[in-house]
Amino acid sequence: MVVINNYPLSVIMCIVTMICWGSWANTTKLTDGKKWPFQLYYWDYCIGIVIFCVFLALTLGSFGNEGRSFFQDMVQAKSYYLFLAFLGGIIFNLGNILLVASIDLAGMAVAFPVGVGIALVLGVVVNYLGLPKGDPVVLFFGVAAIVIAIILTAIAYSRLNNDTKEKGKGLITAVFAGIIMGWFYRFVASSMSSNFSVPEAGLLTPYTALVLFSLGIFFSSFIWNTVMMKKPISGFPIKSSQYFNGTFKDHGAGILGGIIWGLGMSFSILASSQAGYAISYGLGQGATMIAVIWGVFIWKEFAFANRNTKNLLLAMFVFYIIGIMTIILANSI
Repeated sequence: MVVINNYPLSVIMCIVTMICWGSWANTTKLTDGKKWPFQLYYWDYCIGIVIFCVFLALTLGSFGNEGRSFFQDMVQAKSYYLFLAFLGGIIFNLGNILLVASIDLAGMAVAFPVGVGIALVLGVVVNYLGLPKGDPVVLFFGVAAIVIAIILTAIAYSRLNNDTKEKGKGLITAVFAGIIMGWFYRFVASSMSSNFSVPEAGLLTPYTALVLFSLGIFFSSFIWNTVMMKKPISGFPIKSSQYFNGTFKDHGAGILGGIIWGLGMSFSILASSQAGYAISYGLGQGATMIAVIWGVFIWKEFAFANRNTKNLLLAMFVFYIIGIMTIILANSI
């Protein structure tokens, strides 16, 4: 299988992860939200993640001179570690579907800084405790800067003259999404061997872990997304039969979104062999900065904000950049 053995390349891959994780949600804007609610979009999104992870396992995960091929790895893997990767997908899926609901209610420029920001803070702490790598003082200084950015975003959003009830739902949903999502990466990391080139017996290679993770997302959707369809946070209940009324564009948007997110997750996992899980995850979650750029400048979610509110957004950008750069430096000091 293909293994990444270069730290600068790992950082580049984490930056690609950041772009992918911050951009996939744009595909939700390619459909008519009234005719094609996010719950219907989400089925195709999950399918897209599975397609990409299986494709990667059958290509990069099956060729090369290092590690074990995908099928060899599946045969030798212990059921406990297969379950850990699968469980990571279940946990992620619950947090992510709440994040998509928050995007639907509050927009990308709010849902990402709050939801993904909280997930970043929790994820960096949990993953560092699981596998300490990098200077802890520098690393957590970066985390502190991102916490400030989250607070600034929440303040900026509170100043918008949006519907108060929907505003509250969007923020609360994003908070819960972040708290849940902050735990998934550790389960996936625990399922894998710490040495990708010479993986330990029973543990998984990253490609196998990604496939089990994606299957956890897909199958848990029959619980999480079904509940969201029958008891939506906002709007009316949705019938499963409506899924089959979607156009090629509707289904294609969801699958594309899943492929983009899956690419980001795959690069994050592969880069972790050199960068460490805490840094790989934390840097990838700089996706918030990308999402806010999309939300503010492309989708004009703060178009009617006053100067003070826009200054808060500018300050948020600054603190996010400081936080992300500090996380990168944590592994080189």
